[in-house]
Amino acid sequence: MFGRIDHVGVAVEDLDEAVELYTTRLGMPLQHRETVEEQGVEAVLVGVGDGHVELLRPLGPDTAVGRFLQRNGPGLHHVAYGTDDIVSAIDDLRKAGLRLIDERPRTGIRNSRVAFVHPKSTGGVLTELVEAAH
Repeated sequence: MFGRIDHVGVAVEDLDEAVELYTTRLGMPLQHRETVEEQGVEAVLVGVGDGHVELLRPLGPDTAVGRFLQRNGPGLHHVAYGTDDIVSAIDDLRKAGLRLIDERPRTGIRNSRVAFVHPKSTGGVLTELVEAAH
């Protein structure tokens, strides 16, 4: 079902400061930056090995990442796993009895298709499924 860890999502308050930390001080290359209106975030991908760290700045306090920052402050937001068939992966997780946030894929960064699994079903970790754009 899952082929790899695609990325680790980190909620940040100041995206430029976070980019400086990860690129200049931690030495990870900046690979992509975009605003994902559907998710209510501005996101930056920095490379690490075969995966990424996704830095997420909310577009407003009423977004999922905005509410996360209000409750928890900056830090680890989610872990994302890559899949070649997100529809089948969602179906498999549903059949396994996991609580889904998304019953159908939505658009993510770089035109990927994504879906989230509720953290109450995954040991307290918000889990994202990612199918890369074809």
